[in-house]
Amino acid sequence: MDLMERYASLLIDYSAPVASGDRVLIRGTPVAEPLLRELYAAVLRRGAEPVLRIAFGWQGPLYYEHASDDVMARSVFEMFDAEHADVLVHVASETNTKSLSGVDPGRVSARSKVLQPVSERIMGRNPDGSEKVRWTSTLYPTDAYAQDAEMSLPEFERFVYASMFLEREDPMRAWKELEATQQSLADLLNRSSEVRILGKDTDLTLGVSGRNAINSAGTHNMPSGEVFTAPLEDAVDGIIRFSEFPQVYQAREVADVTLKFSAGKVIDASAAKNEEFLIAMLDTDSGSRTLGELGIGTNPGIQRSTKRILFDEKIGGSAHFALGRAYDENGGLNKSAIHWDLIKDLREGGRIAFDGVPYAWDGERWTQA
Repeated sequence: MDLMERYASLLIDYSAPVASGDRVLIRGTPVAEPLLRELYAAVLRRGAEPVLRIAFGWQGPLYYEHASDDVMARSVFEMFDAEHADVLVHVASETNTKSLSGVDPGRVSARSKVLQPVSERIMGRNPDGSEKVRWTSTLYPTDAYAQDAEMSLPEFERFVYASMFLEREDPMRAWKELEATQQSLADLLNRSSEVRILGKDTDLTLGVSGRNAINSAGTHNMPSGEVFTAPLEDAVDGIIRFSEFPQVYQAREVADVTLKFSAGKVIDASAAKNEEFLIAMLDTDSGSRTLGELGIGTNPGIQRSTKRILFDEKIGGSAHFALGRAYDENGGLNKSAIHWDLIKDLREGGRIAFDGVPYAWDGERWTQA
């Protein structure tokens, strides 16, 4: 089995299992053709129906330049896909990650609000608790991503595939082993009432009592390697500074972000770069100044920032904090059109304390400090 075959198999046999008769929506760009082709064939071999949605790099800039407010308020086709797909496989594969840098943040925010019901439909669950859509999101290495990560394309390819354990003979087994390792952290988080984050210019307390921590080990996001929960909406207090890595959202890079929380809400915010965009996102709606997620990175194979949230939030020894929408599976109640993960590196003297007991990253896992 070659690399693309292993990659496709990991996505549709492990991350978002495909069964005979399923309708499988596959999204990507032309540059990801080697993986898209293998996914298409693999879905057919499993007796399922694949549908390809190919996007081009010029679509986003043209859309925001020419779409009227009436057009931007529509999401009929997007909702049709969400309602008719049994499985969604999204392959991020941009060739220009800065294509939307000149777009008015207000228009981006407005479009996010329109698409919120689509996201909720995809993320939603049936009354019996099963997923309405089995979904997975991954990334195909491109020159644009490699450039953002300050790597050559071959170096970035090796990084990506290693982060997914695709260089191993049995990637699925490797993910199950990581899942077992992460379970103790998930159990600890579920037993805790309060989490405190300590680091450079950072002292933040989050209430988590009664919330459900999820052990994320390659289902849905690929790669994964995190444990995440939803903080209590009115129990986040203190200050946190994200100075180690640039924070990227909607193709905008925001640097050196500082957020101050009181009773669960961001009451003050600043950034050294693109502060206007940060404030616009915080003002998206009534839920965008509230945290919807606390995540703890555990993937030992991801040790550097790439400016891609799919990887950066999994950095072993980091924590991330999502402004906006919470996930139902965590028991979170916050609703918002945005879900923006900001990453805090805790490897250089940072700590996570669970009910007063501090933990630190030892290079392989979180251990009691």
